[in-house]
Parts: sequence; structure tokens; C-alpha cells
Amino acid sequence: MLNPGLPSTAAEYLVPDRVKTFHLDPGVVYREVRSGAEPWVVHLMEVDLARCDLGLKVAGSWDDPGRVPVTTLARRAGAGMVAAINGDFFTPEDEPLGLEASGGEIRGRSSRPVIAWRPGADPWIGPVGWEGDSLRVGPWSLSTDLPARDLEILGGYPALLRGGRWVGDLLQSDRPAFSSQRHPRTAVGFDPDRSRLWLVVVDGRHGGSEGMTLPELADLFRSLGVRDALNLDGGGSSVMVVRGETVNRPSDPQGERAVVNALVVIRDIQYCATPSPPPGTRRMIDAGTFDM
Repeated sequence: MLNPGLPSTAAEYLVPDRVKTFHLDPGVVYREVRSGAEPWVVHLMEVDLARCDLGLKVAGSWDDPGRVPVTTLARRAGAGMVAAINGDFFTPEDEPLGLEASGGEIRGRSSRPVIAWRPGADPWIGPVGWEGDSLRVGPWSLSTDLPARDLEILGGYPALLRGGRWVGDLLQSDRPAFSSQRHPRTAVGFDPDRSRLWLVVVDGRHGGSEGMTLPELADLFRSLGVRDALNLDGGGSSVMVVRGETVNRPSDPQGERAVVNALVVIRDIQYCATPSPPPGTRRMIDAGTFDM
């Protein structure tokens, strides 16, 4: 069994017969894993959020009517863009089904689960709480009239893991065709100390890879040591972009599908100038370890 850098539990779960590993940037590793036991091709992006110069940005299609490919959204994120995956599900009117916020812009009014992040803080996954025009996302409160400019929020559905355990039955009872059948998947999760983020895309609907069920996807995250994880839009929308190029095999015959938002990994030294995280948290860059 191959195990080039994978957690041993993930190697046991995937039983890889091929692993391609690329160290993209300090703190960012991309792996393409072909399972030898199941019809799976899995794309794993490991991001070390303990580094203060790495962060997340939600890239939305605010400036364009309709939908935009993830490669375009990632390119617009600027020179610090390292990698990106597709984001939330969307309506026929090209609006995200969940909440979306970035750079002081906010779209949607939904209690669906989200992933949220801001510089100097840990990522968070969970539902949105509303009271009038005010909302609470994990430790942060904000108003739709005055959203925080540095808070990034992206919706998804359903939450896969909470505290390392499945969230309910992962819709197997309510939506078996969506949950219990194999499809291309995109999802995000983080480890117990919230310093290691995993972006995952599973190819599907072609001979080399059938995709995963939601239980299989949740168990993949558990094998990676993930505590909390969130499913994002899948099917033909599933795509991973590395340095501006699509690295997975989208299932639509025409290739990459246009979508309404994306989750982008950004490198920006300005993130290191944010207020201090909780005592004991250590954020690092190449020059050394900084006690912020």
C-alpha cells in the first residue's frame, strides 16, 4: 500500500495504488489519490492554517450576471491565489442557496451550515443563527447592514461531521438518491485544533471514478483526522483549481461548469498583522514562529 505523506488512517481507508504529491507553496500540499480498492480518484488539498500568511477567501460572481467558472473566480482573487474549489449550491436565478459573505458584501438569508474564517482566527463550521437583520456565525455576530469586511462565509449542505461524528444520518433517509448514491463531491473540513484544513474533490461519473456517497465522504474526512466537515456543491460543479489550472476531471462533457462562488486559498502576509488570537495559539511563517 502506498502512503506518501497521507495519514495512515487515510491510507488504510483509500488503499491507494497511486499517489501524486505536489508541495505547491509552504504549508500547502496537493495530492491526487487513486484507490486500489474502490473506483475513486480523490483530490486532496492540505492547508496549514497555523501559518499566519495563509487564509481563505470567498470569490463570488457579484460583478457578473449569471455564473462564472472557478478558474475565472480564482484568477480574480489576485496574485496570492494558491488553489480553489467550487462553493455552494445555487438557484436557477444564480443565487447561492446558503449565506455568502466576503469583503463586506453579503448575499442570502439562510440558516444552512457554513464555513467561516477571518484573519487571526480559527475556521468554524456550523449553522447560521438569525435575529432580525443580525446574524451569528460561530463566535462572530454581524449585521446585514454592516457586515464585517474581513469575515469570509460560504454555505454548503449538509454538514458531514461535527466533533468527528456523522451529523445525523447524512440525509440517507430524507434524500437517498443524493446521499446514498455515488456522485462527484466537493467538501471542506478541519482537524481538532482547527489548524489543518482539507479541501476535497472526488471525481465521478466516469470509468476511472464513480464518486462517493455522503457517508463515504464523511468517513474519508474522519480518516484524515478531521473534526468538522461541510459538503459543498457536487456533481458537474465539482472542480479543484491549482495555480489557475483544473486538476480534477469534471463530470460534465463540456468540462468545468460555471458556478456562483468558490472557496479560494490565499497567501497574504497582511494576514499576519491581524489582532492576537487566543493565548497559546501560535501562527507561523517561513521566517520563524510568531507568538501573536
